[in-house]
Amino acid sequence: MARLAHNIPIDADPRKVYAALATEKGMRGWWTRDTRMDARVGGKADFGFERRAVVFHMKIRSMKPGKSVRMVCTGGQAEWKGTTLEWKIARQGKGSLLGFVHGGWRRLSPYAIGCNSMWGHLMFGLKRYVESGRPGPQWKK
Repeated sequence: MARLAHNIPIDADPRKVYAALATEKGMRGWWTRDTRMDARVGGKADFGFERRAVVFHMKIRSMKPGKSVRMVCTGGQAEWKGTTLEWKIARQGKGSLLGFVHGGWRRLSPYAIGCNSMWGHLMFGLKRYVESGRPGPQWKK
């Protein structure tokens, strides 16, 4: 199985980074405004793009306050189905180090490689959101 991975330092407390990943408001602040999230282990999360032309359906597998969030894709784009999104947060000096892995890809297709580029871009958007407190989702519709 293939995996996509990124690490990014964030000048913020791990609890603030966690809030950007573990809440509907947080996900709307950097990823897509069209986020619907039942923020609890076992809860569902839907992430819509381009007026819901594409919707990724997730199930939240684990949430460790200030430390990590893990989801599995249950539907939407075919190559995403069964993949996992996992964010791990570690204290680094006065801030945090965010590790992200999108794992479980069946193969590194051109689509997966494109997703890796977008995830890198999104991690910097998440960083801007957490550090500034100003929402700036990649997808507004």
